[in-house]
Amino acid sequence: MEKSIDDKRLFYGSCFALITTALSFSIRAGILPQLGDELSLSAEQLGYINSMWFFGFPISMIVGGLIYHSVGGKIIMQFAFFAHAVGIIMTIYAGSYMGLMISTFLIGLGNGCTEAACNPMIADAYEGNKMSKMMNRFHMWFPGGIVIGALVSYFMTGQNMSWQAQIWVILIPTVIYAILFWGEPWPKAKVAEAGTISGNFKAMLSPLFIFMMVCMWFTAQSEFGPTQWVELILKSSGAAPMLVLALITGTMAVARYFGGEMVHQFSTTGVLLGSAILATLGLFLFTQITGPAVYAVAIVFALGVAYFWPNMIGFVADYIPKSGALGMSIIGGIGMLSSYFMQPIIGGWIDSNRTAGEANGLSGDQLELFTGQETLGTIMFFPAILIVLFGILYVWMRGRNAAVSH
Repeated sequence: MEKSIDDKRLFYGSCFALITTALSFSIRAGILPQLGDELSLSAEQLGYINSMWFFGFPISMIVGGLIYHSVGGKIIMQFAFFAHAVGIIMTIYAGSYMGLMISTFLIGLGNGCTEAACNPMIADAYEGNKMSKMMNRFHMWFPGGIVIGALVSYFMTGQNMSWQAQIWVILIPTVIYAILFWGEPWPKAKVAEAGTISGNFKAMLSPLFIFMMVCMWFTAQSEFGPTQWVELILKSSGAAPMLVLALITGTMAVARYFGGEMVHQFSTTGVLLGSAILATLGLFLFTQITGPAVYAVAIVFALGVAYFWPNMIGFVADYIPKSGALGMSIIGGIGMLSSYFMQPIIGGWIDSNRTAGEANGLSGDQLELFTGQETLGTIMFFPAILIVLFGILYVWMRGRNAAVSH
């Protein structure tokens, strides 16, 4: 007799897998200064290490999307566990720039497999508004896990614990998700065409899907650009950077918990447009404000970026369903691929802004504040562009929905 699908166990396993992804993001952000000092690495070199996390992610995410319906989500998650476990242990014992590049790439592969397997599983296991609700609640564990990681890193760094000890923490949710997924069957595709590669590609050639790919490039940078560099960018802002990161991601987690209700109230496109406006405002305020008020700005920024990722994935699942698991993987992969290209560039912006500040006679905290604010001012253009793009999408979808209703 075939075992019935335990959607709750699969969902909880997915959440712990995403917590693993989140811890690998936030703890690495917290240890960047230690890595730089211990291995004598520049911000640009640290950017290249960061980029491996974002490079491995889209590779496994896209490949996972291609093979999801042929090999199943279970096998993809088994590879995720292997890549996570090996990557974490390699990071701890790397001891060199190249070793960190390889180990970070492996962790990125594991993270991409998590998205490739879990997004379509949730889309297939739940219907309508319940799907939007569960997709947002699944993705709340990325910022939720970042809160955990940021606080762990803040505490352990404050206790003068090594960066290697912090990396060991990432292995805890890795083992938990492996246990939860063990022996569980996965749901089948809801839409027949979603289970075929030809049907997927046909759906992805639509103007709407291509437009969403462009938007995803900017949404990913609006979120990951500032948060991955928070320790270096905000260290002289008058606020504790890892506490700012914890506040941002904590706010995002709470916001995503109520994401289904927000979409029901304002529509997916309305939520995305409002998010772009708030994200732009938040980044602008970061360039103007110092001291304890930075914590208030963090909440504004967080409310802006909170709904980007889950609702981009949810939009594809709802409005381009024939793109299937591959479509969701491609959209997420584009977001991570953009970060692969942009992380070294952002590191280069930090280096060049610091050089410009030194040329203007700045030093110490004044130099670091100038560097951080100038860098955030450049990153601000990403969500500013999204205001235009999501404005177009909002009008486009209203026209399309009106045509369908007639």
